[in-house]
Amino acid sequence: MEEQELTQEIKPPVSTKGPGRWLKDNLFNTWYNTLLTCLALVFLFFAFKGFLTWAFTEAEWGVIPANFRLFMVGSYPQEQIWRVWTVIYILSVLMGLSAGLWGGLVLRFAVVLSGVWFISALLPFGFELSTRGWCLGAIAMIAVSFFLGRDRTGLRSWILGGWILSFPVIMGVLRGFGENGVLTSRWGGLLLTLILAISGIVVSFPLGVFLALCRQSRLPVIRWVSTTYIEMVRGVPLITILFMGNVLIPIFMPGFDINQVLRMILCLIFFSAAYMAENVRGGLQGVPRGQHEAAQAVGLNYVQTTLFIVLPQALRSVIPAIVGQFIALFKDTSLVSVIGLIDLLGVARSILANQDWLGLQAEVYLFVAFIYFVFCYAMSYASQDIETDLGVGKH
Repeated sequence: MEEQELTQEIKPPVSTKGPGRWLKDNLFNTWYNTLLTCLALVFLFFAFKGFLTWAFTEAEWGVIPANFRLFMVGSYPQEQIWRVWTVIYILSVLMGLSAGLWGGLVLRFAVVLSGVWFISALLPFGFELSTRGWCLGAIAMIAVSFFLGRDRTGLRSWILGGWILSFPVIMGVLRGFGENGVLTSRWGGLLLTLILAISGIVVSFPLGVFLALCRQSRLPVIRWVSTTYIEMVRGVPLITILFMGNVLIPIFMPGFDINQVLRMILCLIFFSAAYMAENVRGGLQGVPRGQHEAAQAVGLNYVQTTLFIVLPQALRSVIPAIVGQFIALFKDTSLVSVIGLIDLLGVARSILANQDWLGLQAEVYLFVAFIYFVFCYAMSYASQDIETDLGVGKH
């Protein structure tokens, strides 16, 4: 027992700096840095003085709470809003279980999500039907699931399976069946934007990896087909593909009733997969040839070498490019508003078309821009955290 205590690894202390020490070391450590800091503060004050004066004294922010429900779910029927909260509860349970099992980044996102629901419960506006109760219920779901999944390594496969199955379940809950179902034409706002973005990201990533591997294939037919598809899609603007999907899919598939939302999802997937394939191909080409030879030397076949040796290294080196494509796809979902879908940007346009809110473009578009920024920054933050954990950029 004493030998174990003597040989126990002791990590070096982590040096942390408070806000005051950080300011002193980085902004006020020398006289010229102090002067530059003061000049920068004066410049920022005069640069943003007009905007801050307008934002706090002149802007009419009442347009946001008055149309908050439209921003979130569009024209989704009020009597069916329980479907949206059911989806939120499903995701809250999965998030809590994942936070309890893996901790780290997932736990931080779970805490932030709980904070968002807590602030939403305090707001004097939002959805009807006991909004505060729904928000507090989501917090309770995250907390209970966190303690249920804490250090339960045996639940790992079940939680991963739950995330995989959550997408068809969520789509089924939102759509419903029979006469009581909600047509996808009624979906809108941030709800539709997230559905388009998440569907495109989740499906385009494995499809892009598959296309990249096909382009690296030694079989000429597979390589030519993959190359042709990638170059054709990359040579056409996304808005053109959306128009083509909206018009041509019903013509070429007359026997299938593919609604407009599904058509736009397919267009986003096929478009993003082509760019994703090139990002992954860059990572594949960056893996040294010696890795292939070493894998073959220990008896691994081509599939095993690709899955366990080459692909992990390739994906690790192109994480910034992959996440950048995810962010671009999330922002590109705003283009569906020109097809007739009322996503987050489409809701903003419909609100500004109302005579009660004429002339409030700045307030509405700033709110929409803030929502886009929050989600894009969250993806960027997650990317940086993953890169740190994997040691990307370190030798």
